[in-house]
Amino acid sequence: MIPDHYYLSTVAGARLHLGICGSIAAYKALDLCRAFQKFGLRVGATLTRAGAEFITPLSLTALGVQPVYTRLFAPGDDVYAHLEPGQESRAFLVAPASANTLGKLASGLADTMLSCQLLAAPCPIVLAPAMNPNLWEAEATQENVHRLEQRDSVHLIPPDRGLVACGDQGAGRLASGPEIFWKTLQSMTGSDLQGRRVLITFGPTREFWDPVRYWSNPSSGKMGAAMALTAWLRGADVHCVCGPNSQWLPQGIVRTEVTTAREMFEACMDIWPRADIGCLTAAVCDFRPAACSDQKIKKSAHQKDGLSIPFAPNPDILRTLGEHKREGQTLIGFAAESEADHDHLVQDKIQTKHLNCIVANRITQSGTGFNAAQNSVTVHFPDQQKTPLPTMSKADVAWKIWDLICAK
Repeated sequence: MIPDHYYLSTVAGARLHLGICGSIAAYKALDLCRAFQKFGLRVGATLTRAGAEFITPLSLTALGVQPVYTRLFAPGDDVYAHLEPGQESRAFLVAPASANTLGKLASGLADTMLSCQLLAAPCPIVLAPAMNPNLWEAEATQENVHRLEQRDSVHLIPPDRGLVACGDQGAGRLASGPEIFWKTLQSMTGSDLQGRRVLITFGPTREFWDPVRYWSNPSSGKMGAAMALTAWLRGADVHCVCGPNSQWLPQGIVRTEVTTAREMFEACMDIWPRADIGCLTAAVCDFRPAACSDQKIKKSAHQKDGLSIPFAPNPDILRTLGEHKREGQTLIGFAAESEADHDHLVQDKIQTKHLNCIVANRITQSGTGFNAAQNSVTVHFPDQQKTPLPTMSKADVAWKIWDLICAK
């Protein structure tokens, strides 16, 4: 469910409690448990009576979920079991959440183990409803949803639209696993970037010389996507300008797709005046073919003398944003270097491009860099200060970079 480059260790050891209501989507809770455990979270769970008709307590305990609750005053439960999740957990997720449970929570009812635990929980509550579209669109359900959305401690993930189990179409399908996963983690992490508007570029650019061929590089966009995701987790309003890539991002992140360096330049120049932080990780082609043929270039026409393509320079996006940087804006550059000793190159870029810091990584280092799940970088600042970060997942690297930026 979650790719390796998104692994984030900052939540390891925290406790999450999961409520599971009656829905055919209840089986997806098992995949969520595995995903949270992969990140080192301790997971407990509560099954409603209807939820236990779809998956059993044994299914959860077999995955290492502990404790697992079912009903109030169940034999063997501690007398204060209705309080335990709220006392021990950093967040409380209900997925799937039924119309019945939404109504109980909205009205403050506490006549089941789950509703009692939710009412007593002082931690953030994340609700991911799943039900028939008629149940979801019912006036009473929408009134309950509206009441819950007014509470600062409640985060609601609307259901997806589509075909539901009974054959009806409409809104009611449980949101995707990644959406639920990351929204839950967002409720568990800090908010030191709350309200900050962050522009992030990532991925390669492609520069065509005919309709089927282009000049590019092997950037996957993983590092930039990790920077975007972790900024969003920390409360930032994130707008990404992305070259061609396949990286998933949560719906809360705005995404502008581009192909060429000039398209990326135009998009960044439009967004930058309204941004507080710019983080440019994209592997932009410095040059482009000077002309693009409107017809495919035939091999036979160049078989004898070979193909010669003149190139023209692309705009320097990072330098231009640096030249237009206003007071209070922070600009972060990324440098993929092949030299072992690249400190002087990095410091030169900081000065000439008016950067607040630059993140340098050696692309020739095995197991890191382009398309890898991990990275090893050094963060450089204008005052010659530098902080090397060890090899770890790209999300962990991104988190550490934001730590350094927030500390400045």
